[in-house]
Amino acid sequence: MSFDDAKLNRIKSHLDSYVTDEKISGYDIELTSPTGSIYRAMNGYSRRESQQDTDENTIYRIYSMTKPITSIAAMILYERGYFDLNDPIDAFIPSFGSPTVYVSGAATAPAVRPATSKIKVWHLLTHTSGLTYGFLHAHPTDEIYRINGFDLSWPEDKGPSELIDSVAALPLVADPGTIWNYSMSTDVLGRLIEVATGKKLGEFFQEEIFEPLGMTSSSFEVDPAKRSDLSQLYFSIGGGKIVPVGDLEGGSRNGFHSGGGGLYSTTDDYVKFSRFLLNRGKVGSERILSPRTFDTMVTSHLPKGHDLSTFGRPIFAESDFEGVGFGLGFSVVEDPTAGKTLASTGTFGWGGMASTALSVDPVEEFAMVFMTQVVPSSTYPVRKELTRLIYTSMI
Repeated sequence: MSFDDAKLNRIKSHLDSYVTDEKISGYDIELTSPTGSIYRAMNGYSRRESQQDTDENTIYRIYSMTKPITSIAAMILYERGYFDLNDPIDAFIPSFGSPTVYVSGAATAPAVRPATSKIKVWHLLTHTSGLTYGFLHAHPTDEIYRINGFDLSWPEDKGPSELIDSVAALPLVADPGTIWNYSMSTDVLGRLIEVATGKKLGEFFQEEIFEPLGMTSSSFEVDPAKRSDLSQLYFSIGGGKIVPVGDLEGGSRNGFHSGGGGLYSTTDDYVKFSRFLLNRGKVGSERILSPRTFDTMVTSHLPKGHDLSTFGRPIFAESDFEGVGFGLGFSVVEDPTAGKTLASTGTFGWGGMASTALSVDPVEEFAMVFMTQVVPSSTYPVRKELTRLIYTSMI
């Protein structure tokens, strides 16, 4: 794989227009091979109001790009024999012992029934647990979550155990394993990791992933000494206008480390993680995951013949649905023609609520990490545009 440098520079020109038009405040994008950088461009402000430039030290809220890291952490424990993928999660979190499923009625007084099976570890990894997100606004269960304090954030008066127990008490969208539904599954998975190891999720990440990969600026809390590097978060109010807004979901609140969306990171750090993915679970001479385990993660676990469009609820998620399956923590392109994308078959990744994106192409052996800070991530089609610009730069 090689690129035409002149065509690659169209990426910068395109993203610069977003900055000029004040659709975004700033951005940082890097394409990397398994061993080093291919292309990088950045422009704009990390804090537009004070004219603070975006640079290599800028820290971003990566939101749901936390999920791939949590999924890797879970599979590290899987390899060490902590659990089997088919194990019910109530072995670690007893409150999930008797899940119920929404049947009918108002969110304030729903009729429910017992689920036909318990939630298993693989259900959490694949978002087929029946859990949901309050902010989806697509089903009565979503409203039930909001009524109970789970929307773009969570109840701040609850500690990690109590918070996840509260989720367990809410009805499921459907029986585990029967549909794909974007959800708090990875938050529950993060809590499972804590129970299994006796460590805070951030502590486990630090020891098992961040230190081996040299990710020095990734955490659930921003180091006070680096607080000035934290980018401002912006909210789109329509018409190509953005306004500054405070943190939504993210970070550490009342001791809860959100495995589904709580990490802060930098482009440099997440590029290191993407190289680890390109190398199929290896960093330098150290193998963190076996290649067999890693390949299983980036293979779709949806039923044969199904993609997200046929097995998932018609909701917004950080991925296209047509021609895309879902593995253990990653979306996976299975049929590029169905999705009308230039990405290779097998390309995997995920994105974040603030419009950040990760894409890893194991065929062409490169990864893309894109950072900016605009919510919601559905505001602009920038991810599709970047895919087109990148693949048409190949020679």
